[in-house]
Amino acid sequence: MKCHTEYLTFNLPARMAFENITPKIEAIVRASGVQEGLVLVNAMHITASVFINDDEPGLHSDYKKWLENLAPFDASPQRYAHNRTGEDNADAHMKRQIMGREVVVAITKGQLDFGPWEQIFYGEFDGRRDKRVLVKVIGE
Repeated sequence: MKCHTEYLTFNLPARMAFENITPKIEAIVRASGVQEGLVLVNAMHITASVFINDDEPGLHSDYKKWLENLAPFDASPQRYAHNRTGEDNADAHMKRQIMGREVVVAITKGQLDFGPWEQIFYGEFDGRRDKRVLVKVIGE
């Protein structure tokens, strides 16, 4: 069995943004040489996410509005107890919890084995600083 690990670093300029990272993951899978196996893609920060969905701008806009309604940004300590620690990103922690920490995708014949329209995204909810994503490919 082969195991291949890489780390991606993101520094998105917006507080909340989504970036399609599918081409980067495909390149890592190719570099691994794995033909049959799995790839784990994991956001290593508690205010960032990795998820699978459609790469459609209207959907991304809908996600941003929906997430902001569920957990609105408010830096004040009155809304969120977490912000009483000197932080201002309690909403980002909640948004990450909703969107998820990681994805696992099957690799078949050296390719990501997706359903129709599926793509892998990095989700940022407290941007403007470096954050890492772990990519681990395991298989034969």
